[in-house]
Amino acid sequence: QVQLVESGGGDVRPGGSVRLSCAVSGNTFTIGDMGWYRQLPGKQREFLATITDKLFTNYANSMKGRVTISRDNAKNTMYLQVNSVVPEDTAVYYCFAYERTTPYWGQGISVTVSS
Repeated sequence: QVQLVESGGGDVRPGGSVRLSCAVSGNTFTIGDMGWYRQLPGKQREFLATITDKLFTNYANSMKGRVTISRDNAKNTMYLQVNSVVPEDTAVYYCFAYERTTPYWGQGISVTVSS
């Protein structure tokens, strides 16, 4: 069993940055790939980034250059930083992790970009 909890969301002004955390608990020994999705209001959930247990990263083309994914395996925590945010970044952000071949999801965390 694996549990994921996102934190760090809230309000941010356009042009600023937001840093989200995803804390993993449970059977962390066999956690492999991790990553982030988001769901804009009224839109489908979209892929943002992944990071492997060996720290190889992959990003959605639409987000390259302003998104950074990282993880600290010693702390069982993954991070997502989004720079130069715009109002269209307003969404619920979800983290995921694979335990062996089983995916687990966090509950989601809201980010609102407004002036």
